[in-house]
Amino acid sequence: MKEVLHLLLDRLDTPTGEMLIVADRDGNLRAIDWAEHEARMRRFLSLHYGQTGFCFEPTRNPSGLTGAINRYFAGEVQIIDTLPVQTGGTPFQRSVWRALREIPCGATVSYAQLAQRIGRSYAVRAVGLANGSNPVPVVIPCHRVIGSNGSLTGYGGGVERKRWLLEHEKKGAQHQENISGRNHKPADKEEKT
Repeated sequence: MKEVLHLLLDRLDTPTGEMLIVADRDGNLRAIDWAEHEARMRRFLSLHYGQTGFCFEPTRNPSGLTGAINRYFAGEVQIIDTLPVQTGGTPFQRSVWRALREIPCGATVSYAQLAQRIGRSYAVRAVGLANGSNPVPVVIPCHRVIGSNGSLTGYGGGVERKRWLLEHEKKGAQHQENISGRNHKPADKEEKT
């Protein structure tokens, strides 16, 4: 009999609504979604681990992941690049999800560009389907994918959330760039205090 995966479930209030955070006991994120989409999140988990292949255990801040995601929403946007993720999915889906994590914070790519990045330029629709099946949105930043014409295409959390996340990351990335620039000035050009 297959062992049941024990998943730790936490909830976080964010500026875009209540978020569900699911981690395993090893400290990996397994799923994230907004509370109003809990049924969808459970469906994704069932596809990956089977109907009876997992169970939830309510907890607070598993392995510091809820705190880290809270810091992302507070403006420390690059922190999501460091969070450990463990997903199910097909090898193709996982290749798309890896490519999503390589999109820099504050940047966007089109579905066609994402398909090219994984060496499958002919598979734009399949890339879109894999993008939409992402069980760890925000951390695997599927919101950074836009239409070829620059439009904000569909997003599982809603287009308004997508817009908010992109603007939030752009501001956070610019702020971090400004801080880094100030910290790396040559000694003879430092600001006087």
